[in-house]
Amino acid sequence: MNGVHLLLLFLLPSAFQRHDFHTSLTEIQVNAKEKTLEVTLRVFTDDLEKVLTKAAAGQKIHLVVNDRHDPSIDRYVKEHFLLTNAKGERKALRYLGKEFESDATWIYLEIPFAEALTGAKLQNDILLDLFDDQTNLVNLLGTGERKSFIFNQ
Repeated sequence: MNGVHLLLLFLLPSAFQRHDFHTSLTEIQVNAKEKTLEVTLRVFTDDLEKVLTKAAAGQKIHLVVNDRHDPSIDRYVKEHFLLTNAKGERKALRYLGKEFESDATWIYLEIPFAEALTGAKLQNDILLDLFDDQTNLVNLLGTGERKSFIFNQ
């Protein structure tokens, strides 16, 4: 039994370590038929909780399966993930919901976008206000070729 306790002493601390890197992954799928952009944003759940806690003036946010904090997620994403068309007009984001997977949160958005993407501008500064080493990867799909972008400080 002492061997089991010793093993647990070594294994448990590593189970609770935070990740050493800060990154998000976004996929934007062009849906030409519906004239929308379907956005899937993946962030580490603990990072999202930290930034939402900061936005809530320090009131601890703990994300759970229910929809209680969806308005906070929606507001944060709309402030930090922006798309403008060639005329400089900001496009509206529609928050569809979220899912949890292990240590990640998947956030789903939809952007009505009937015009061509030529000249459009994307800003993704998700979590850049929290981590100096944050990197946001964005993949654009459905345009005939895959395009990738990196956003960081």
